[in-house]
Amino acid sequence: MRSSNPVFSRRGFSRDNGHAGFTAAPAGGPAVGTNPYATNPYAPQQGTQLGGPQAPARADVMTIDDVVARTAMTLGTVVLTAVLSWVLLPVDDANLGTSYGIAIGAALIAFVFAMIQSFKRTPVPALIFAYAAFEGVFLGVISNAVSTYISPGVVIQAVLGTMAVFAGVLIAYKMRWIRVTRRFYGFVMAAAMGFLILMAVNALFALFGGGDGLGFRSGGLGILFGVIGIILGACFLALDFKQVEDGVAYGAPREESWLAAFGLTVTLVWIYTEMLRVLSILQGND
Repeated sequence: MRSSNPVFSRRGFSRDNGHAGFTAAPAGGPAVGTNPYATNPYAPQQGTQLGGPQAPARADVMTIDDVVARTAMTLGTVVLTAVLSWVLLPVDDANLGTSYGIAIGAALIAFVFAMIQSFKRTPVPALIFAYAAFEGVFLGVISNAVSTYISPGVVIQAVLGTMAVFAGVLIAYKMRWIRVTRRFYGFVMAAAMGFLILMAVNALFALFGGGDGLGFRSGGLGILFGVIGIILGACFLALDFKQVEDGVAYGAPREESWLAAFGLTVTLVWIYTEMLRVLSILQGND
């Protein structure tokens, strides 16, 4: 498996001659003969599917409880450092520049840690926690600034909105209203790449031309692209859930739960920032 989010590539689908691929699974479980963890001695034998005979439970195999626990630890680190940065890095007029500088630096460091982890074949918990910590610093300062200068209640609304998206996608996935197929995966990845390219171009125009760049992050276009970003985040949540489901069904090594937690954390951070942006634009225009 590999981290699953709008920035990084993913693994966890079938493999063919060493290259990542995708084989659609039947409704009852993963496709037979496509176990990407076939070298794991504790993986279910070929032909084992969800709902059928399972291999004896072993401590070395990834479980849902592992994913939940590690996701809670990773998200908890994000929340803790966000709260600390909110308290310790004021965004009043006297300290606004310094706080913004620290936030931008933290975001860049978090991105570097995330990229290093994404290119590693195995998870490194220290890298994942470092990413979460620096990402929390960035989110804390930005959230504080939006709450101070736009609307005191917008952060709570963004958190509740993120939780609602997570719950909605989880229910839709469990009810099989969302089916992660090869076409779904390809569409989401292509849409995410196009979205990121547009945002990068907009950032470059804003950096060298000043103002809001091409206007993709403010006004009516900002709301539109923010909503698109939230929808993309929801789609990546479905891919995250598929990653976890396949990992458990195929008997992935227990350490892979760190990658699942990493992917879920990045996706939830993505959704929160887009939600915060949309709400801040809406309330800023009131």
